[in-house]
Amino acid sequence: MPPRLPTYFISHGGGPWPWMKAEMGDTYARLEAALADMPRQLGRKPAAVLMVSAHWEAPAFTVQAGARPGMVYDYGGFPPHTYQVHYRSPGAPAIAARVQALVQAAGLPAAVDAERGYDHGMFSPMQAIYPQADVPVLQLSLRRGLDPAEHLALGRALAPLRDEDVLIVGSGLSYHNLRAFGPQAAAPSKAFDDWLGQALASAPAQRSQALVDWEQAPAARIAHPREEHLIPLMVAVGAAEDEQAVRVYHESDFVGGLSVSSYRFGAAAGDAA
Repeated sequence: MPPRLPTYFISHGGGPWPWMKAEMGDTYARLEAALADMPRQLGRKPAAVLMVSAHWEAPAFTVQAGARPGMVYDYGGFPPHTYQVHYRSPGAPAIAARVQALVQAAGLPAAVDAERGYDHGMFSPMQAIYPQADVPVLQLSLRRGLDPAEHLALGRALAPLRDEDVLIVGSGLSYHNLRAFGPQAAAPSKAFDDWLGQALASAPAQRSQALVDWEQAPAARIAHPREEHLIPLMVAVGAAEDEQAVRVYHESDFVGGLSVSSYRFGAAAGDAA
């Protein structure tokens, strides 16, 4: 039996950034390098990736079940060519059925959607992680209301997938306030990022409780006026609740002042090689 896979909470960046290097230069160079290092950390190619994106909310936890998902260009104001990009990984309908069963068995509402395409919370980071699009990917929605405890419970329900060679990735941003970027965001983003690192380094029970109470963190509502980009973290933690957090990406001056981070939960076979 191969070792169980870790889980991740990643910062997915803004819009279709992997297709805008000519316009953006090296803005995303460090994030891209961190995402591209994930296959090495894993030490093997997973059977599939289950991506919980900040950009999909539904009344019930809804899993993408199409065999060949299309694209959802859920951004505006970008160059015309970014509305033609395609990330052509296959879906995973059989795993979607397994996800639905696990969620329902935990007493949580679950549904399937065979028509929904990939949003940029999936295809932008996956372009850096697996640029050949040769790993099946399926998305799972957040549930409206964005209850952190419920999304921790979702992660616990999904934990068996880690032993079935499915990589669970929460895709959001550790700081997401589109009205406060650059130098003005340096202090609040650092305050929240420092708290987040301390909270994730806590013992499991304290860590989960800190995440449930995240609004009490320093600068919490400046960092996340609306928390949809933070909630995927709860799923990644819930699926690896007793395991160590490792910061796998960090910048303290992203776009002129932001402190931002990504985390892995659980051991990585590639790091031990």
